[in-house]
Amino acid sequence: MNRKRSSSATLGDVAQLAGVSSATASKALNSRGEVAPATRRRVLKAAEELAFQPNALARGLTSGRTRMIGLITDELGGRFAIPILLGVENALGNEQMSVLLCDARGDAIRRRHYISTLVARQVDGLIILGDRNDIRPSLTSEIPVPVAYVYGESDAPDDLSFLADDEGGARLAGEHLVSLGRRRVGHITGEQTYRAARDRASGLQAILEEQGLPLAGGAPLYGDWSQRWGRQAASILLGRAPDVDAIFCGSDQIATGVVEGLRDLGRRVPEDVAIVGYDNWEVFAAECRPPLTTVDLNLQQLGATAVEHLFGVLNGDQLHGVIRQPGRLVIRESTGPPAATEGPSPHR
Repeated sequence: MNRKRSSSATLGDVAQLAGVSSATASKALNSRGEVAPATRRRVLKAAEELAFQPNALARGLTSGRTRMIGLITDELGGRFAIPILLGVENALGNEQMSVLLCDARGDAIRRRHYISTLVARQVDGLIILGDRNDIRPSLTSEIPVPVAYVYGESDAPDDLSFLADDEGGARLAGEHLVSLGRRRVGHITGEQTYRAARDRASGLQAILEEQGLPLAGGAPLYGDWSQRWGRQAASILLGRAPDVDAIFCGSDQIATGVVEGLRDLGRRVPEDVAIVGYDNWEVFAAECRPPLTTVDLNLQQLGATAVEHLFGVLNGDQLHGVIRQPGRLVIRESTGPPAATEGPSPHR
């Protein structure tokens, strides 16, 4: 006869039902290697029957861990932080761990205060979330627990950093446009001071060079990360390269402005000019007319990947260096075959 389940079941109850000692039951529940598989199955079955819920504090005291990870961000309300945070939280939740979130708002004094606070709370590890995919000063020497830098690369080679692969994402965009027969591809992007903008320009340039194609207009057009700049830049690019048949944009916001600017200039998308954006920002990519083909940064996976590697460090792995999370191409209506069907244009 099954025992009555109880929300107050103890480790001793589980051990008694499984016919093992409390120490063996603890090892089985914590996946310790010295327990025989049959014994572990018996303990897990007993725990399930009793609806046993391990006491997180007691488990932390036994293991020397609090099962909490601290996270400090510089842009909690920004475009990139929220999906990364969701990835972090999901990965921690899967391991029955918690995250303590602090928003430094880009202020160095607030950041150091939060580091001290989280260390005092005895977090097992710390995630430093950047506000742009650039290199940043290392904070590791101030922190006595393992640290992972996400969406921002530490300048210390022994640190562990996780970045979105901007150059790889741009290569996906360029390969897609070339595969459609587009041969006069221009590039409109954001501020040149951003590493992401420079890397995306480099990725596109590499694909065009591999195909023996020049960049339409001669050089990338750098400007603001805005629709207004997209509209202005579309006019500039067409003045430099009237026969442009595709434009890769450094963000979806810019791409939306480019589509508007081309429409004002009498060019059809995608019939005359194919457009690829970047970020897969739904408010722009899906609502643009036509909807944008774009590169998704996989930001949730970036957060989850950082947590997985941080677990490895907590378990004794020696990990360091830069890990780049690949993006993926999301194809929508803003790209299509060129209007002409007589074959590819000769290289200029």
